[in-house]
Amino acid sequence: MPIAAPLAASAHAAALPLPAGIGMRAPHHGALLEQQPPVGWLEIHAESYMGGGASLHYLDQARQHWPIAVHGTGLGLGGAEPPNAAHLERLAALVARIEPFLVSEHLAWTGIDGRYYNDQLPLPYTDETLEHTSRNIAAAMHRLRRPILIENPATYLRYSESHMSEVDFLTRLVENTGCGLLCDISNIYVSSFNHIGAGAAYAVAEAYLEALPRQAVQQLHLAGYSESDADGDAILIDDHGTMIAEPVWRLYRHAVQLFPEAQTLIEWDSNIPPLSALVAEAALADQHRADSLGSVEEPADEQAA
Repeated sequence: MPIAAPLAASAHAAALPLPAGIGMRAPHHGALLEQQPPVGWLEIHAESYMGGGASLHYLDQARQHWPIAVHGTGLGLGGAEPPNAAHLERLAALVARIEPFLVSEHLAWTGIDGRYYNDQLPLPYTDETLEHTSRNIAAAMHRLRRPILIENPATYLRYSESHMSEVDFLTRLVENTGCGLLCDISNIYVSSFNHIGAGAAYAVAEAYLEALPRQAVQQLHLAGYSESDADGDAILIDDHGTMIAEPVWRLYRHAVQLFPEAQTLIEWDSNIPPLSALVAEAALADQHRADSLGSVEEPADEQAA
């Protein structure tokens, strides 16, 4: 029995996938509105728009041209404590104002005892963690009056206490709460590389994708990563600051076959390039999607026939 019965899908949700979207970031606010590039939608980080001011002014204008998705980074739904009530109220007010077609949050904890950190911290995958994470997701969905999507993390270490896989944990969250999933393709590859090594990373990442509950995956994230050294071992850092790498594009082509109705987003959060670079990557994602699904538009006269 779910802790909270699944809520009805938002009236703003797109039934079919839009062309790929991009993150709406402050350096591009003016250019977005001036150029109005041909991207399918925009995603915002909720915390960047909760304080009003110029950012919210630009967002109010942008939502006249594109569907908007809200991606939260501060609820800390994986924490042992309930989400901060004031933060949740601010998020609810933003959601009510802009009426996004998707709302998402991270599978992470962000603070304890009133102290909060600017990090998405990983969870042990245990029954106890599952219970309080489910409760927190249910509470957030109840306040927001809509389902939310939960994003899989990029991880660098694993808890010895974990006794279920990340995919099993996510699947049980879906069963417990009726939430959906935001499948971050880059995070899956980064985590697989860091935990298994380069040789088996792709196969492990592909198996992860195939094990996800397909009906729950409603959004896909694509981003770049950097390589670093950890005591002589190569690790990948999910920095959202480089072009998307070929292993991630390859996983994406497989993902769109598994989740053909999921929306796709290009993420840049550091070393942010000109807007044209994001638009080009969104177009490339659309091309990868079309190639993977073998979609060929029929001529108008054949459709009429």
